Amino acid sequence: MLLHDTALIYGRYLRQSLRSRFALLFGVLTPLLYLLFFGPLLTGLPLGGAGSSWQVLVPGLLLQLGLFGALFAGFTVIIEKGQGVLERMRVTPVSRLALLLGRVLRDATVFVFQAVLLVGAAVVMGLRAPLAGILIGFGFVALLTLSLASLSYALGMKVRTPQEFGPLINMVSMPSMLLSGLMLPMTLAPAWLNVLSHFVPFRYLVDAVRDAYVGHYTGAHMFYGILVAVGFAALTVTVGTRVFRTAGA
Repeated sequence: MLLHDTALIYGRYLRQSLRSRFALLFGVLTPLLYLLFFGPLLTGLPLGGAGSSWQVLVPGLLLQLGLFGALFAGFTVIIEKGQGVLERMRVTPVSRLALLLGRVLRDATVFVFQAVLLVGAAVVMGLRAPLAGILIGFGFVALLTLSLASLSYALGMKVRTPQEFGPLINMVSMPSMLLSGLMLPMTLAPAWLNVLSHFVPFRYLVDAVRDAYVGHYTGAHMFYGILVAVGFAALTVTVGTRVFRTAGA
């Protein structure tokens, strides 16, 4: 029943996304602009890591796509609460876990599709990376989306208005972007800032994907990246499911 219910919810929201093709493509616009207008500035600069500047920048842009897109997913829950859609779903026998999983799996599908478009544009710009590394990067985008979308939906269930939701998300997203080394490796930062960045879980995902893009699949960065990504996803899905089960009960 869980698989059946999840498939129903997933299909419903995926159809909504496919009907809004403009929004589907618009989501990749910001990282694409970084790629086009910021990427060429880094060409030939010593960035403190293996590989080319594209192998440093593109992994960060992939995770930026998941970070900002998934964190704002909870806006839809606030709208559905106001319209009564969510309450009508919650009085049915459908699994509460499926109500969450269907949504976050749709989000993961959308953001991985956008990540494919971004990597395709990066290849045209000059990115060269092993296929296995690119696929690993897509896997990290999916895990990050599952984690942050679950957290965002849980928060959306708790707050009453978009005006409350937006500032809370910005309070999380901006420090996370600046301290995780999405744009440039944190090894270029002063020692105190580099140490501080290790308390941001996204730092480990960025380092792992950058290793994958230069063909390093078995180092410490990859181990810690997988550990943090899987652990964070398990924690946030658990929290999100509990909130969907109890909120408004």
